[in-house]
Amino acid sequence: MWPGREALLTVNSLLSSGAKSAQSLNPPTRWYEGLAEYQQQGVAHVLATIIAVNGSAPRALQAKMVITMDNICDTLGGGGLEHDVIATARQLLSGELVHSTAKNASVKEAPVKKPLVEKHSDQASKPIRRETVYSKHYPLGAKLGQCCGGSVTVMFESFNITPPMSLLVFGAGHVAGALMTLLSELPCQVDWVDSRSEMFDRYKLAKNSLPLNEPPENSLSSNDSDNEKQSVINELTDEATASDLVSQVNSQSADEQGYCLPAHIRPHISDDPIDFLHSHGQGRYVLVMTHDHSLDFELVQAAIDINRAVEDQAANPSTTIPYIGCIASETKAKRFQDRLLKRGYSDEALQPLIMPIGLEIGGKEPMAVAVSIAAQILQHYHQN
Repeated sequence: MWPGREALLTVNSLLSSGAKSAQSLNPPTRWYEGLAEYQQQGVAHVLATIIAVNGSAPRALQAKMVITMDNICDTLGGGGLEHDVIATARQLLSGELVHSTAKNASVKEAPVKKPLVEKHSDQASKPIRRETVYSKHYPLGAKLGQCCGGSVTVMFESFNITPPMSLLVFGAGHVAGALMTLLSELPCQVDWVDSRSEMFDRYKLAKNSLPLNEPPENSLSSNDSDNEKQSVINELTDEATASDLVSQVNSQSADEQGYCLPAHIRPHISDDPIDFLHSHGQGRYVLVMTHDHSLDFELVQAAIDINRAVEDQAANPSTTIPYIGCIASETKAKRFQDRLLKRGYSDEALQPLIMPIGLEIGGKEPMAVAVSIAAQILQHYHQN
């Protein structure tokens, strides 16, 4: 064993003893675990629930399972029943599920309103609206290959059929921190990027499920925690080895170190934010609020270039960045726009660019600015 290995293991244990970032279950085995994970990650999924039981059935009333296009969590009893439930849920997710308007149709929307004029049973099938709730009745007999003899009714509830708002935020200053406090309560997916690892230190807390920006009671402060880690290193190794260990610990990714942030907000320490934008920005809301005006300009220009490439290559329009917001004064905004126009960008190419970012609601405090930004991106998302 190389010298200091025990010390590094001890330090890593300390780093991981606090709040852990969300990790993908493989897959989750219980329905409530899957429901929580897929809700946090914005994954499209269906919650299938037994809402009625007559006679003998493999599972009891209110038994549930969660189905995605790739995984299932829990069970409704297996066999032909579960096979059909999974197939129905995945057809619902893919938009392939249709049902007849016949009077005896086994799949129906809920709530169901009786039509004023009864339709003939030979009418063409119509697609099911995926954002509604459906129920399907299953006789547990020979048709399903079941011999229970009873019957069950299963309700299908779809979630995240429309992808949640997805944001890529550059900069971890005061306004961005306040914005994360708001986004922590909203259904969205956020990747949060800064090149300065120390900007995320305040989120390395010893307790999870804590409000953002609020230190835990009766626990080590960030400085105390750092002192404890350094004390362990110094006790177990000499000064030279301790320096090597600290360097290795600091080089860990955000996910490895663990942050007290909601699962849908993922911090990233990146020395090349432009490259990160190119690999993660397609189709997402991009918010630029770094500490460096020149970097802000490069990020804005790179986001516009992504959109131009999508248009030039006739690529999928969903990969276009619909919103490019940059925190700025009126002077900074005019300077950026003038520079972009001089570089040959058209007014149409600059249309997604919002500078200054946020609605004009007044107030210059970080939280006031964050509220204006959150209101603007919500407005844009829901109107587009």
